[in-house]
Amino acid sequence: MKNTNTLSKDRLKKIVMNYAIYLILLIVVGVIVAVDPSFLQIGNLSYICTQASTRLILSLGVAGIIVLGGTDLAAGRMVGMAAVICASLLQAVESSTRVYQNMPRLPIFLPMLLAVVLCVIFCFVHGLIVAKLKVAPFIASLGIQQVVYGLFSIYFQGLANGSPIGSFDKRFTNFAQGAFHLGPVRIPYIAIYAVICTVIVWVIWNKTKIGKNMFAIGGNPEAAAVCGVNIVKGSLVIYILAGILYGFAGALEAGRTGSATNALGADYALDAIAACVVGGVSMRGGIGTIKGIVTGVIMFQIINYGLIFIGVSPYVQYAVKGSIILIAVAIDTQKYLKKK
Repeated sequence: MKNTNTLSKDRLKKIVMNYAIYLILLIVVGVIVAVDPSFLQIGNLSYICTQASTRLILSLGVAGIIVLGGTDLAAGRMVGMAAVICASLLQAVESSTRVYQNMPRLPIFLPMLLAVVLCVIFCFVHGLIVAKLKVAPFIASLGIQQVVYGLFSIYFQGLANGSPIGSFDKRFTNFAQGAFHLGPVRIPYIAIYAVICTVIVWVIWNKTKIGKNMFAIGGNPEAAAVCGVNIVKGSLVIYILAGILYGFAGALEAGRTGSATNALGADYALDAIAACVVGGVSMRGGIGTIKGIVTGVIMFQIINYGLIFIGVSPYVQYAVKGSIILIAVAIDTQKYLKKK
């Protein structure tokens, strides 16, 4: 009888550890709905989906670096850089506030490509510093963050003198803000882009040598090197992939919000890291799933929007999100200790 009770307790503990985050989400959503049942309207859910899309694309890039055993505090600033680049080059020709008055109308994908290339360059340098020079990931990402923010702020201040850059070309606005309707449901284009990015990253992580090497490096770099994995090359590929995702997310975020400044993306990196951790991506490296990342991002967006929707103080929101992060990290640590 004692053994049966012990097994039941262990099973219950395992269930709680595996599904605690989902239970917390249900509780928070339950409280929000109890305060204001209109939260469950289709329009609100569509808005949450739109907000979550760029955050998901960003988090997919951050997650790969975390799985490698690193971190990326510079991700948000790269999103901001990409947004400012696209905003400055994709203003409507007829706009009186156009920063490049004599520039011809550009194809919308050209500035987006430039934004992606710039993010890839910085991510490549970041990866080299970590993988080749063996600088601690936290310090390397902190340094890259400052460099990126400083450089694109100089660019932004020189063009706009601190004023938001807006009045976008209608093609760019439609690309980021457009949608199609499936019955009463509005499905934004930006959500489709996020789904496509998610599928591509899932394939890379689960069906390619790149993904296998990423998990091997993050799990045990010494063992991976013994097995013939090129640590530097394998790491750089993941950093480059992150740069592509950051650049695309930044371009979409500019189009989604309708303007860009050098303040855009300030807290995005921490939100992305938090979403990854809540979704089960271990800060110890070597562990993570795409399903978990999607869950973490959506969970944070529901909580963010829901608490704003019912008028909760921003300071309470910080406290709630911080508590969820601490719980997620504690659960991850317990799982790790149990495996040992």
